[in-house]
Amino acid sequence: MRVLAADHVLPISSEPITNGAVAIDGDKIARVGDRTTIESDFPDARVEDFGEAAILPGFVNCHSHLELTAMRGALDDVEHDFRSWLLKVQGLRSAMTDPDIEAAAIAGAREGAAAGATCFGDIGRNGEAGLNALKTVGVRGILFQETEFSPDNRTADEDFAKLGAKFEELKKEETELVRVGLSPHSTYTVSSRLFELIAHYAILNGISLTIHAAEARDEMALLTKGDGFFTEVYQRFGLEWQSPHCTPIEYLERLGVLSTRPLLAHCVKVSDSDIAKIAANGASIAHCPKSNAKFGHGYAPFEKILDAGISVGLGSDSVASNNVCDLIEEARFAALAARNLSGSKRFISAKDVLEATTLGGARAMGLDHLIGTLERGKQADIAVVSLEYQAQQPVSDVEAALIFSSNARDVRSTIVAGTVIYERT
Repeated sequence: MRVLAADHVLPISSEPITNGAVAIDGDKIARVGDRTTIESDFPDARVEDFGEAAILPGFVNCHSHLELTAMRGALDDVEHDFRSWLLKVQGLRSAMTDPDIEAAAIAGAREGAAAGATCFGDIGRNGEAGLNALKTVGVRGILFQETEFSPDNRTADEDFAKLGAKFEELKKEETELVRVGLSPHSTYTVSSRLFELIAHYAILNGISLTIHAAEARDEMALLTKGDGFFTEVYQRFGLEWQSPHCTPIEYLERLGVLSTRPLLAHCVKVSDSDIAKIAANGASIAHCPKSNAKFGHGYAPFEKILDAGISVGLGSDSVASNNVCDLIEEARFAALAARNLSGSKRFISAKDVLEATTLGGARAMGLDHLIGTLERGKQADIAVVSLEYQAQQPVSDVEAALIFSSNARDVRSTIVAGTVIYERT
């Protein structure tokens, strides 16, 4: 039994506590409250006093590509051109060996943990590398095995058989902390039949899915008009693909994919009707504002998504498209971008994005029964952020101090299931 104490404790499910404490028994939270009461109730517990700091739930990174960590900065010369970026990233990935990919994934997971992330929704083409990385670093998460490039219905059965075999092998390596899901990559790289096969398989077996959706202009041109870059690629390689002439979200609903309640990454280019369909189907969203801005894709309508009651968390995407894995910085950017979006009706607050970084992310990944808040009985997944630096003082509003005055370098400790996986000395 031990007690973590600090000037501020943020349960997220309730108001911040001044001079608070969290009692931890093994891998679970035993109690949350004011320090005096907690120390009185657990007199034999070891007390760790962090002083000028905030104790809060560990950050949930809903959308990452840890195996691309070695590509940081390598694609910045094509960041203005999504098509060139996609082609170059595939070339760089093909040159990496399996040990290279695993080393990159481990480095990415360590970077995220040092920034307070205790849970990842990580997408990996080489699923074993990502799975091993999450386990090696000690973070919680879901490793989503990604599909290969497979937009042609004629190969769907074969593509599904290969994907299923990969998934079943990875499934054997699951742990209490790390689960395995599937990622049909996107509406422009997966055939309609393969989508249907994956959706059916996921529903029957209770498998979590995540999909890149409504992210880019080229995707919208393909889905709604049947033209643009991707059509040219299909024609060049002799692939058969017919445009549904609808939005990506409408397409996923037609195929029955939305009924699996997938985690949809990006959703930059969604209409009010799309948002209503996402909400009605109980799907969730991984909001990645920095990556979207870097590509010039635009901003997802974060305010509308929240107001629709959709579970939404934040994602760093890969450091090949964001450059850093820092959920505090991502949350700050999410708030500022939302406030600056045309048609905004209210200011997205520090509290709003702090919730998205913790409980919202946990809900989006279907893990809110375990993590996302500091409450008795939940897993002790915790981040401790220092508030002692001049640029953070004075702390008149702790939530604002965390979001608008802090960054990854202020994280002092990251704890998963009661075990310290990162500590700044």
